[in-house]
Formats: sequence, structure tokens, C-alpha cells
Amino acid sequence: MLEHSHDIDYGTPRRENEEEVTLDIDGMQVTVPKGTSLMRAAVDAGVQVPKLCATDSLEPFGSCRLCLVEIDGRRGYPASCTTPAEAGMKVRTQSPKLQELRKGMMELYISDHPLDCLTCAANGDCELQDMAGVTGLRNVRYGYDGANHLHAKKDESNPYFTYDPSKCIVCNRCVRACEETQGTFALTISGRGFDSRVSPGQDQPFMESECVSCGACVQACPTATLQEKSVIWLGQAEHSVITTCAYCGVGCGFKAEMKGNEVVRMVPWKDGKANEGHSCVKGRFAWGYATHKDRMVKPMIRKKITDPWQEVSWDEAVNYAASEFRRIQAKYGQDSIGGLVSSRCTNEEGYLVQKLVRAAFGNNNVDTCARVCHSPTGYGLKQTLGESAGTQTFKSVEKSDVIMVIGANPSDGHPVFASRMKRRLRAGAKLIVVDPRTIDLVKSPHIRAEHHLKLKPGTNVAVISAMAHVIVTEGLVDEAFVAERCEAKSFNEWREFVSRPENSPEAMEAVTGVPAADLRAAARLFATGHDGKKNGAIYYGLGVTEHSQGSTMVMGIANLAMATGNVGREGVGVNPLRGQNNVQGSCDMGSFPHELPGYRHVSDTTARSAFEAAWNVALRAEPGLRIPNMFDAAITGSFKGLYCEGEDVVQSDPNTQHVAEAMMAMECIVVQDLFLNETAKYAHVFLPGSSFLEKDGTFTNAERRISRVTKVMPPKAGYADWEVTQLLSNALGYPMNYRSAEEIMDEIAALTPTFKGVSYAKLAKLGSIQWPCNDEAPDGTPTMHIGEFVRGKGRFIITQYVPTDEKVTRMFPLILTTGRILSQYNVGAQTRRTENNQWHSEDRLEIHPSDAEDRGVEEGDWVGIKSRAGETVLRAIITDRVQPGVVYTTFHFPESGANVITTDNSDWATNCPEFKVTAVQVMKVMQPSAWQQEYSRFNRIQEGLLEARIEEAQ
Repeated sequence: MLEHSHDIDYGTPRRENEEEVTLDIDGMQVTVPKGTSLMRAAVDAGVQVPKLCATDSLEPFGSCRLCLVEIDGRRGYPASCTTPAEAGMKVRTQSPKLQELRKGMMELYISDHPLDCLTCAANGDCELQDMAGVTGLRNVRYGYDGANHLHAKKDESNPYFTYDPSKCIVCNRCVRACEETQGTFALTISGRGFDSRVSPGQDQPFMESECVSCGACVQACPTATLQEKSVIWLGQAEHSVITTCAYCGVGCGFKAEMKGNEVVRMVPWKDGKANEGHSCVKGRFAWGYATHKDRMVKPMIRKKITDPWQEVSWDEAVNYAASEFRRIQAKYGQDSIGGLVSSRCTNEEGYLVQKLVRAAFGNNNVDTCARVCHSPTGYGLKQTLGESAGTQTFKSVEKSDVIMVIGANPSDGHPVFASRMKRRLRAGAKLIVVDPRTIDLVKSPHIRAEHHLKLKPGTNVAVISAMAHVIVTEGLVDEAFVAERCEAKSFNEWREFVSRPENSPEAMEAVTGVPAADLRAAARLFATGHDGKKNGAIYYGLGVTEHSQGSTMVMGIANLAMATGNVGREGVGVNPLRGQNNVQGSCDMGSFPHELPGYRHVSDTTARSAFEAAWNVALRAEPGLRIPNMFDAAITGSFKGLYCEGEDVVQSDPNTQHVAEAMMAMECIVVQDLFLNETAKYAHVFLPGSSFLEKDGTFTNAERRISRVTKVMPPKAGYADWEVTQLLSNALGYPMNYRSAEEIMDEIAALTPTFKGVSYAKLAKLGSIQWPCNDEAPDGTPTMHIGEFVRGKGRFIITQYVPTDEKVTRMFPLILTTGRILSQYNVGAQTRRTENNQWHSEDRLEIHPSDAEDRGVEEGDWVGIKSRAGETVLRAIITDRVQPGVVYTTFHFPESGANVITTDNSDWATNCPEFKVTAVQVMKVMQPSAWQQEYSRFNRIQEGLLEARIEEAQ
């Protein structure tokens, strides 16, 4: 277990400057970049100047007056946080006069502060308490008989933290954190003079304000004014462990602060390269699911899904699963079973699952949830640039001049990255949003998109080709970059294609719904840059990939980046925003049926031979079944067994009724998970999973960053997930004998060229590594495609717009599109078991006022949503965030049935479902849909069978 002391707080942010200055602080020479504050320079010299309003994550404010110093030749006592270091300065941080001034300031603070240190939740972790000691304050002469704030009422509305205004010293750190770090601007200082206090919104409770509960204000508070309720209940932690968040693909580093095996709080790690000390409501606070009462911690089996569950020993459960898989293969053939790799589990665990399928099952029937989210990213970027991943670091956005966000909603899906992007936008970068919905980034505090291309769902490719048309026909191509870096033949063919009149913004306007003038202006801005600077970056999400032309659109994005020279340096690039914490890693680990680890095709004799030698088994050279193929084969009778680790395909995959039919047709489904999820209700064997707090390993985020996951508590069910997979493999007769997750990573590194230099020792030294990491890049590769593309010359690919088969008609006149919301995550299995439900307790349908009026629908009404695949019922939200003709919902609650209505349409290259375009009709109703009624009945039966489970014999 790794121990970490408190991080050093330098008081003010680091300044980047090649010019340096040398000065004298308390008789010590120190050299710092020009622009560095005296406070930070003092820390470099080993001196901590007293402070309360300063912290190194925020710009200096200069209000607390504790950090006063003396400077030779200068009158007065300047604040060290706001005074820049100058060459030759002689600075004193300690003197009798400074001590007197500081003690006087502290006396004023304490005169209006409760003296309840012994019983205060922040006792032992309070900067005010520390500064009282540093300044030598021993008594307070005034304040308690006059006016004070000692009895101010607490705000307990937020489920995760308390606001106690009686302890507020009005240092402004929380307000500044909300502005500078988070970018929500939800806090302010209300009142004047003595009446000044922090206020959410217009003197509202926190839960009624615009606060998004990211925790930045709590992190910044130097007293117990803003305090985690978990700390109030449990007391201060006694040790901490660095680990990585198990929510979205940002991959934030956290310090799990612990008392024994109990988490007290999760604190964002300052040295986490993906988040640099910031967090969101999920990672910061929504970790309680790991110890929720719903956790399944005993293995269970049953012959049929109509039988009660029977609790059994690990050996019995694993041996039963293995015997059933062997029976099925003997009866139906070697290809009759398969496995699913989890994007929530570690790299090491994903690697073992695909190894189990290939080596123990003897086939390539393995797939992962990337099939339904970012498989087009892997295909499209591989074809054009030569590597199946994003090109940059998240920090790279700080050097972008124009940012284009396509089909992504970072504020909800990737909030910590969104905060970083917003900082750059506030600093002057220009924003283009391509989205059918008015997302938060279009207009929010101090941010406004220069262009919002509000396209019709399903017309992405038409928009990207029209933008390319403008860039080519108006002479905006970076000809030098293309000539040096790209294939001439493919570029010329692409240039001819996009130049055609039928690809012009004017010709495409009727298709896309985007005014030609707006599209032309956006294309010019992206190609030419802003204020003479040309760094253009593209960030995209599932609104790009989850279409019938998802792969085409990814290639179109890569075309645009290459044509404008926006690849291969900081501030530019093609950047997919991955949805789950390890969806990048699960793909890297070879979890697709056609690829071995490192994206090498199973037919590649050289790659396959290396694995055969290491694994001591012959491997199949033909690709196996994708997830949709598995379902189809199950229904037709040739696929009968599934090992599903950490995925809930019944809730997350399209056309729920089709998936359920496939589940019912199988003879042995083995589910390994934390909870009895929707898929587990169709299972015959349940193997308890382990949360990220209970295992060692690594996650790989959307920027290819490999980060350590560190066990902070023993697995509740006795085993980490990789150990369970190993038990199953051994029971099947294929031996695996790893003693640790580190041994698995060593094997991954030995067999995967892009991971060759990765080791736990190097991760401990560097904190994280971005692959490729090998002899050429021993410390990793923050920016890809510098100098040349991975494939050599960049390849342009023609992106012909082909309308989706999913057409609106008189019967289905609206288009349904789907997305996520900040407080919930994916299928909701984790976040629904936390207080995050207080923000979002059900999925609702957004509908435009004109469409609602046509149907007599009012706010909060129950409405039926019917498609060609099925029907469900949700409550309506009437909003102009969606355009007329478009409705929108989230998919976090199983009873909502969002995927009951999504169809089997999918991407032409990868089978990624077309979640974003479903033709529907919406009408006011009075009762749940037939599917929801059947779901409720089936759910009651399965919950009853769980409650009636036969406990393991003692």
C-alpha cells in the first residue's frame, strides 16, 4: 500500500517562462521563472510563508494579509502572493514586525470564529488552526460581546457536504475555485463589509443553486466552512492511497483517504496528469456503491432462470460454470460459447478474459462494450492516421486557438476535461459546437460558442463533407503539410470529391438543416484559426460514432484535421472522448474478435505466433463473433454460452427485446459483477465482482494514459476479478498461475509493442504513462504523429454521405437521440446506488414546445415513445434545448427502457449501434408501456428468486 503525505502547497500557480530571475529570500539564493510570486519562490527556498487566501490551484488574490513580507528598498509590507519575484531582490519572511502584523490579522479572524476546535470536523486538517499556531496567537481580546456570525444557520441541503457560514473567513477561495477551476460560477460573496458571506446563487441553498457538486469549493476551503459529511461522520483519515477513478474516460487521479479499510473521502490528486487536482460529483463523492447493501458477495448458481438462486462455494460455482461450458461445446461445437470484456475492469483483467476465450474456449468469440460506443473510432483512425486512439493529452487544449466539439457533451459526460476546456475558452479560444441539441457549452457563464451547427441527427457526414468543401474550394488547405505528410493520390481523390457542387453547404443545407452561411463561417474559422494562431482541435463523442455512418464520420474528422495541418503538435489533434473509465484499455488489450492485444489482426501470423509461444496453445486465425452476431446466433440456436464480466448488455445494448430473446435462448450465462444487474437476471451462474477499491491494476483513459489502480480494501467477495477469471480458466483445463496483477502487466508488456516499456515500477516513478511506451519513447508519447503518421503517410478517405435507413414518416415523425447526464453514469449500476439520485432520479424525455403543443403534452406528463422496435413511457420535459422534430432522453435507469425503442441499425464497418437516430412517435398516455409492465413482472420474479436464495451450507 502506498503512503502519501499532504502535498506541498506552493501558494500560487507555477509560471512558465524561459527567462529566470535570482533573488535572496531569508539569506538563501533561489532562482525561479520570471513571473513567479515571492510566496512560491519562498517555498522553493524551503520557506513556508503563512497564508489563508492563497493556494497553488488558484490565481493570487491578496486578501488575507498573512503573507506579508519585507523587501529591502521597498516601503510597506507587500503580500508575497501577489508580488512577483525580481532579480536581485532581498526578501525577509520573518521579523518581529511581520510577526506582530500577522498575529493581529489572525486575532481579527478568530474574533468571529467559533472556538470549537476539539469537536470541529476539520480538527487536524484546518489551515486556520495551523496559522493560529504559526503566528503564535494565544488570546483574542475582542469580538465575542459584539455582533458576530457564530450562530449562523448551516446549509445541509447537499447530500455530500455541509456549509457552515459561522466558520467562513471570507477568503474567497471557494468562489475562485468555482470560477477558475470548475467554471460554473455558482458561488459569490453576498453582503458587504461585516455582512459578507459566501452564497450559492442568490442566497439559495446549495441544492437549489447552479452548483454541480464537483467538490472544488470543499477542496479549496481552509476551514470547516465547507466540509464533507463523510469526514464529519467518520473523522479524519489516517493514511491515503493514490488510485484512479472508475467512472468516465478522463481517468482522474485520486487520493483515497482511509481509516483502516474504510474510505473517509476521495480527494483529487494534484499530480494526476488527467485532472491536476480537479474532480466531478461522481469521482469525488459517488463511491458509496462499493459498500452498498446491494453488493453481491457470494457465488450463486441455478439450473434455470425460473429457479431460486443457490449460494455455493467459489470452487463449486467455478467448476459448475466450467462443466456447463464444456458440455455446451461438446454438444454444439467449439464456437458455441464466448466472452465479453468489461470496460470498467482493469487492463490486466480485460487481458485475461480475452486470453481465456482464445486459449481456454479455443475461439475468438470475444467482444467489449466499445462495440456499442467507440468501435468506429478504432476503425476510422486506424484507416486514416494509422493508430486506433486519440492524438493528444487533455492538457493540450490549453494551447488550442479554435476548438470544435462534435457530438459530445463534455460538461455532462467528461466534466473535468470540460472545466479545462472552459478555462481555455475564457482565455480567448473560439468554439464551434456541432450538435443537434443546445448543450451547456453553447452558452454558459463567460462562454459562448462562436458557431452552433444545430444539425439534424444522422447528418454528421454531410456536415463534415460540406466543411471540407469550403476549405478546399476557398484555398484554405494547409498545402505544405499535406504535401509533406499525406498520400498525394488519396488527397487528390478526396479533394476532387469534396469539391463537387453536391457537397457544398448550400446543397447540403436541406439535408443537414444547418444554414449554409453558418457552416461556411465555421469551416473558415477552423481552417484559418483565431488572432493569427492556427491551432485547431477536434473533440468528439458518441454523437459521432453511434450512427450508421459512424466510421465514415471518424474518417471525415481525420480528413479535416489533416487537410488543415492540425495533427502532430500540442493544441490540435483528433480527440475521442471515451465514455467509460477503461474503454480505451479494453480495446488495447485485444478484446475485439478480430484483434490480438495491440490492435494486431488474428490472421497476422507473426503476432499470433508470439502469443501461441507465450501461451503454449494454438490460436484461431479467423475472427470470432461480435456482440450482435452472438445474439443473432443465440436466437438461431448455435450460440449457447456466455461469460460476461462487468457488462450489462441487457440494459446497454440496442433493441432490448431482441437482447432478452437471445439471453433466454442460451443454456449457460455466467455473469461476474458487483450487483444482480439486468443481464444477471438471465444468468445461471453469478460470480461476485470487485470494485476498483478492491483491486490492483491499471486503467487507460481517453488520452492513452495508463494509470495505476491501487487496492485500498480487501475484496468483499474474496477475489479480485482477474483472480476469478484465472480460477475459471484453470477449471476449464487451461492453466493460469499469476500471483499478482503486476505479473499480468509484465506479460502484456512482453507481447504488445506499444506497451513494451510499461511496468508498475515505471508507473510508480512517472505517475502515469501514455502509450506507445517502448525503446523509442521510454517515458511514453503525449502527442502522437509528430513528424510522420504512425502509418507513414496520412491517408484521406472519401466520405460519401449515405442517409440512414431510419427514416421519419407520418407514423414516426420525430427523431429520438440519446445521451448522458452529469450525475449518473452509463447504465447507472454504480451512481443509482448513491445520493446522486437526488439530482436525477429518472430518465425523462426532452421535447420541443411546438412538438409538445401539437400533442397536448405539458411539463411532467407521461408520454409514450413508440418506434419500429418497441415502445416505452417516460415523463416529459418541455425545452428548447432540442430542436423541433427531435426528442432526447438519457438511459441510466433500466425501467426507462430507452433501448427498447432503439433499433438494430448499426455502423457499416463495426456494427456500432445507431443509438442517436431512432424514428419515433410521441403521444400522451396514462399507463406504462406493455414492455414496462412485463419488465416489472419479470423483475419482481427475479428479485423474489434472489430473496428466496438457498444460503450456502455452513
